[in-house]
Amino acid sequence: MSEKRNIRDHKRRLLAAKYELRRKLYKAFCKDPDLTSDMRDKHRYKLSKLPRNSSFARVRNRCISTGRPRSVYKFFRISRIVFRGLASRGPLMGIKKSSW
Repeated sequence: MSEKRNIRDHKRRLLAAKYELRRKLYKAFCKDPDLTSDMRDKHRYKLSKLPRNSSFARVRNRCISTGRPRSVYKFFRISRIVFRGLASRGPLMGIKKSSW
């Protein structure tokens, strides 16, 4: 199940990267007060016709081993639970579990 979520999220990342420039351009035209309202409406319509998954707001950082969407360390791309287990066992370079 986690693989399916990660694949779906990866597809969203690819779509967001593909349509990033076009989306920014349409948004800039929509916000431009110098354009006529008809032109702004036309670009707003074009923006609405882009795929929904092409928005970066729909991209979610997920753990690469479990697919967990919350509490993911961006640098390691793993969740806190997996990180704790790996840190205590020692396969993470430069990370060791502290104890006092």
